[in-house]
Amino acid sequence: QGFQDCQALLSVDTRKSPVMRQAAAAGAGLINDVTALSFSDDSLQTVSELALPVCLMHSQGTPQTMQDDPRYDDVVLDVYDYLAGRIDVCVAAGIDRDQIIIDPGIGFGKTVRHNLALIDEIAMFHGLGVPILLGASRKSFIGVAAKNAGVGNRLPGSLAVALAGARAGVQILRVHDVAETKQALAVSMSVEHHGFC
Repeated sequence: QGFQDCQALLSVDTRKSPVMRQAAAAGAGLINDVTALSFSDDSLQTVSELALPVCLMHSQGTPQTMQDDPRYDDVVLDVYDYLAGRIDVCVAAGIDRDQIIIDPGIGFGKTVRHNLALIDEIAMFHGLGVPILLGASRKSFIGVAAKNAGVGNRLPGSLAVALAGARAGVQILRVHDVAETKQALAVSMSVEHHGFC
């Protein structure tokens, strides 16, 4: 409630229907659900009634088990198919397709190789016809790819992933270092367009 005067769009990260309702009443403008509205039977109806944008994230397993040897036949296709199915379920429940955002769930039930493959192929997710959110900032796979960089030393890697996502047309980047990411994107676009944006 303390953020009601904030001009930015506020997101609530929850899989529980009562929390969704309370957050919406307090001014939240986006529901972010790491279970893609599959945790509770009434979450689909709740989001439909609230008529707020919703981000459907892919995850495998539970928070307690998701990193215990995650496996896929083809991580990109498997995640794509899962999200396509969840979009269909949401639309059938009365949620406007224009209100849906998808997130491939970097770091949620994926190995380092899975995460890198999803980022490399993220443009494929435009085929779902909804905005893509990429949340990879400071995540552990960056530390591994950068030869064991600690959380406090992952800004360069986080910027590299943000730039890769932006070049692939990702519409929403979830980041910790907003000013640094904004500058990196501005310079990258200036280089691409041979001028200031």
